[in-house]
Amino acid sequence: MLRANMLLLLFSFSWLASACTASVSYDHRSIIINGRKRILISGSIHYPRSTPEMWPDLIQKAKEGGVDVIQTYVFWNGHEPSPGKYYFEDRYDLVKFIKLVHQAGLYVNLRIGPYVCAEWNFGGFPVWLKYVPGIAFRTDNEPFKAAMQTFMEKIVGMMKAESLFQSQGGPIILSQIENEYGPVEWEIGAPGKAYTNWAAQMAVNLNIGVPWIMCKQEDAPDPIIDTCNGFYCQNFTPTKKYKPKMWTEVWTGWYTEFGGAVPTRPAEDLAFSVARFIQNGGSFVNYYMYHGGTNFGRTAGGPFIATSYDYDSPLDEFGLPREPKWGHLRDLHRAIKLSESALVSADPSVISLGRHQEAHVFKSSYQCAAFLANYDTNYSVEVRFGDGQYDLPPWSISILPDCKTAVYNTARLGAQSSQMKMTPVNNALSWQSFAEETASSDDPDTFTLDGLRDQINMTWDSTDYLWYMTDITISPDEGFLESGQSPLLTIGSAGHALHVFINGKLSGTAYGSLEKRRLRFSDNVKLRSGINKLALLSVSLGLPNIGLHFETWNVGVLGSVTLKGLNSGTWDLSQRKWTYKVGLKGEALSLHTVNGSSSVEWVQKPYLAKKPPLTWYKATFDAPSGNDPLALDMVSMGKGQIWINGRSIGRHWPAYTAHGACRDCYYAGTYNENKCRTKCGEPSQRWYHVPRGWLNPSGNLLVVFEEWGGEPTKIALAQRATSSVCADIFEGQPTLQSSQKLASAKLIKAKAHLRCQPGQIISDIKFASYGWPQGTCGSFKEGSCHAHKSYDFPRRVCIGKQFCTIPVAPAYFGGDPCPGSAKKFSVEAVCS
Repeated sequence: MLRANMLLLLFSFSWLASACTASVSYDHRSIIINGRKRILISGSIHYPRSTPEMWPDLIQKAKEGGVDVIQTYVFWNGHEPSPGKYYFEDRYDLVKFIKLVHQAGLYVNLRIGPYVCAEWNFGGFPVWLKYVPGIAFRTDNEPFKAAMQTFMEKIVGMMKAESLFQSQGGPIILSQIENEYGPVEWEIGAPGKAYTNWAAQMAVNLNIGVPWIMCKQEDAPDPIIDTCNGFYCQNFTPTKKYKPKMWTEVWTGWYTEFGGAVPTRPAEDLAFSVARFIQNGGSFVNYYMYHGGTNFGRTAGGPFIATSYDYDSPLDEFGLPREPKWGHLRDLHRAIKLSESALVSADPSVISLGRHQEAHVFKSSYQCAAFLANYDTNYSVEVRFGDGQYDLPPWSISILPDCKTAVYNTARLGAQSSQMKMTPVNNALSWQSFAEETASSDDPDTFTLDGLRDQINMTWDSTDYLWYMTDITISPDEGFLESGQSPLLTIGSAGHALHVFINGKLSGTAYGSLEKRRLRFSDNVKLRSGINKLALLSVSLGLPNIGLHFETWNVGVLGSVTLKGLNSGTWDLSQRKWTYKVGLKGEALSLHTVNGSSSVEWVQKPYLAKKPPLTWYKATFDAPSGNDPLALDMVSMGKGQIWINGRSIGRHWPAYTAHGACRDCYYAGTYNENKCRTKCGEPSQRWYHVPRGWLNPSGNLLVVFEEWGGEPTKIALAQRATSSVCADIFEGQPTLQSSQKLASAKLIKAKAHLRCQPGQIISDIKFASYGWPQGTCGSFKEGSCHAHKSYDFPRRVCIGKQFCTIPVAPAYFGGDPCPGSAKKFSVEAVCS
């Protein structure tokens, strides 16, 4: 240990000695790129959660939103699905993704890990790693460290070969080793600490020429920079005073789980948390996620994580700006950039402005910038600062890049809001079906073992499905055959769902949840005299992605299996011989592909009305015209999987409706993932993203495997577009236009900006009111003060245009409807 510490100390001195000449270095106030001190805004976009066709647009929209850096994990299990066999194509073309970021003029923070967590299957580790002899994940374990180092060297070697590090002229300015390891190290103890030191030393030895970071790692060895993750990080301080204060994950929302209400995070609170971090000396902020995207295929981990990874991010799952969040953050970034020269020059002085109010003042030789904060969650406060008076709404921060002019307030939404719609784009699909057979011990590719076995040991996660089969022989003199009191079958399973078949017929289903991952089936079952065939279809919904040594966690039917109510009492079937079959017949036949689907006879419409379990459905459709994102409406279905032209969209489970507490969401006050939930009583996920890049002009094959039974005739393909856009602007509220210098910034007093998405125009003004309007976008209504000519000017300047601007002043609405009072203007415009 002493030798390792000495080596790390030598590496630290080496790094500090070379920092002055490196293209990327840092001090305690900034990241320094080619000699320029920067406050950097970053956004997470994970390349496998979108398609290569989407990448340029996502990157460009991030840039337009004020992002300087794109941050991504590197997904080991996607890149090395089997030992030494690497894959860097299609959605996993990491080099292409990074080069596109570079072409857009942005930087990259490459979080190699290689553990990612990320609600990703097995935390990003390949399943084969679990079966390396003697391995233990993420600790001082030689087999694990050897495999990890090999992969790290592979990725770093690729980046160097393509000259992608900033020290080579490329875009990568930061790289991450490990991920949120601090809490794990604390539980493991000394082996965890040794592993941390080894990982740091191994990373530095790779000699990439840019700084390494570790997030949530309070004891990160020099020269590694420790960083913060969370909803709030204003009180975070790095381990050394000469290191910058970095926030690698600002959680823009939260993930969606099947069976859970859908989390959202108000734009006002998100902006407040970022502004508070910057005013407290922050140098680097990354939104997790900026575009969440989709867990295509079987990539979702957890388990029970939905296919959608929308995360309430500034760019929604389909790549469209989520307004007002995207625009409100864009305006925040502009205000921060206008203050940058003062922010990077010195620590702030903090001045009390009241009981819950304060000012953070930054000064350089030629700029003064101030952040005025009101931490009260209920009341607006007027404060005096310098020679001015400033009104601060609850839970808000105003930014003054010149210590005089408030160009932005986190609680005042100057950006437009929008309402989105899903519009069906094709006629009813013509479906055919194919019945999946209940597995039998007579099937080929089965094998028999004593007792119950772990599902992942049997499947190596090649499929969600594993059959467990055994025979139950019932004597003719069993009492229940006469009494009609059926025996009670009880099954304990590590899940995540279970279908029970008796003699080929579905007897019942059980499933767990993210909170309760193990399940228990208990029901009376119909048995007959003689041999009865018990077949259990165990279903996994993603491998665990977090937890202490999660590689040791089990999946499948592992609890006791008992039959109660027999003449001799209760039978324990657990230790009997069980026959196993991996996967489904339809999977073996590749029914999700064009060639595979032509290998069997499909049944036409009459069979569809029966809604049978374990059924494959297929249909074909032509690609809709235009560029609007597409999605499948699966609300009529139960649970299963979806494919388009052989590519897996992911798991569907609309029948698992959302539980939890959904109530009105007030932006002010400390946020957590349970605060602003929606969709209670509805499917956790109804819409499933269909990437346009996966479609042919005609004859696209859609295949659905349905476990529970559903109505495929109600599945519809829809396009996502903006239905209306709104503005809600207070009189006198400033609107900051794009500029990097305060002297040339254009500060406009109260103008409403409305913009439909490309290809649309404003066809109507649905609502307009200057006075005291109430409500929010989609539900505005007039208040007791209303200018009766509120509609006239907006209709004149907006209808027929994609974009329009409406000044907020009495002259544009026929005069002042209530003189002497503060007013605002609310408008909703229809896009078509």
